[in-house]
Amino acid sequence: MSIEQAITSLSARVRELKPIIETEEATKTALIIPFISNVLGYDVTDPREVIPEYTADVGVKKGEKVDFAIKTGDDFHFLIECKKVGSPLSLDHANQLVRYFNVTDTEFAILTNGEIYQFYGQLDAANRMDAKPFMTLDLNNIDARQFPHLEMCTRKHFNPQALAANAEELKYIAELKKVIANQFQEPDVEIVKMLAATVTTKRMTAQNLEFFTRLVNTASSQFLKDEVNRRLRSAQVFEDPVQTQGADAETPAEDEAVIEEVVSEIVTTEEEIHGHSIVRAICCSEVSAQEITMRDAKSYCAILFQDNNRKPIARFYFDRKIPRIGIFNAEGEQEHFDLESIEDIYNHADLLHSRVVALNA
Repeated sequence: MSIEQAITSLSARVRELKPIIETEEATKTALIIPFISNVLGYDVTDPREVIPEYTADVGVKKGEKVDFAIKTGDDFHFLIECKKVGSPLSLDHANQLVRYFNVTDTEFAILTNGEIYQFYGQLDAANRMDAKPFMTLDLNNIDARQFPHLEMCTRKHFNPQALAANAEELKYIAELKKVIANQFQEPDVEIVKMLAATVTTKRMTAQNLEFFTRLVNTASSQFLKDEVNRRLRSAQVFEDPVQTQGADAETPAEDEAVIEEVVSEIVTTEEEIHGHSIVRAICCSEVSAQEITMRDAKSYCAILFQDNNRKPIARFYFDRKIPRIGIFNAEGEQEHFDLESIEDIYNHADLLHSRVVALNA
C-alpha cells in the first residue's frame, strides 16, 4: 500500500469512527495505532520497535509517561503524545512530551488527536523541542504535497539527517508563505515604498503613500488572477494540441507564441521535489543533506553536489510518459533508468551513493 493510499484509507476511517470515539484510549486503538502501522510502517506488535507508555529513567516527573516511543535498535525515531479525537492540540497540554523530548536522544516528536498530526523537531536549538511544528498533517484536509515529506518519516526511508534538513525547509517555507500572504492582504509601509521606488521618483508623502498602497493592493490582486488564468491556459495548450488544418488554423502564430511562452518557462514539480528529497535521504550518510542541491532546467532537473554544475549527481526527466533518471558515472556520463514511480529512485541507491562519495573525495 502506498503512503497516499494509506492516508486516504485512514482519513475515511476518521470520518467513520470519530462520532463514536469517546476516550483517548479508544482514539489510540482506532486511529493512532493504524497510523503508526499503516502510514509510518512500524510493527506495533513488536515492543522493541513501538513502546507504549514509555518511561524515561531520568529527567522527568515520577510516574510520567509518553504514549509511544518509536525506535529501531537503540535509536529513537519519534516520541508520540496522544489526545482524544477532536481535542485541540497544544504543547501547553503536552508538557510531558516536551520534557521527554529534552531528556532522550530523539530528534522528532508527534502530537496528535488521531485526525491531526503535528510533527516537531529541534531546529531552533539542539536537544530542545521546537515550539512550533514543522509539518501538520490534517486527515480532514489532505495535502498531497506532504506525501513525499511523510515518506521520509516512514520506517523504510527514515534518515534523521535528511529529515532534519527537509524539516528546516518546510518550517521556513510555511512561515514565509504566511508573511507573503499577509503582504498581499496588507503590505507593510516599507514594502510599498520599495515597490513604488521602482516605478516613480515621487517623494513618499502621506498622500502618495496612501495612493501607492491602494495600487499595490490592486496590482497584487490582479497578479494572482492573471497567474491563475495563465496556468489554466497553459494546461489547456498541452491538453488540446494546436490544430494545423481547418478553421482553427487561422492564427498559428498566436498559438505558437502561447506554446513558446509555456515551454520556455521552468516549473519545478512536486515529483522533482520528491525525487530531490529521496536523493538527499540516500546520500546524506556521506555528506550533509544541504550539499545535495537541485537546479531545474527546461528539459531536465539537475541534482548537484554543492550546487556546482561541474559536480552533477543525477538528472530527472519526469516530463515524459515514462519518467527517467540519469545517474552520472565516474566518466561523467549518464546511465539512464526508467521509473515506474518516483520511489523507484531507491532502487539505484548504490549508484547515487557511489557518485557522491567520488565527488566528495
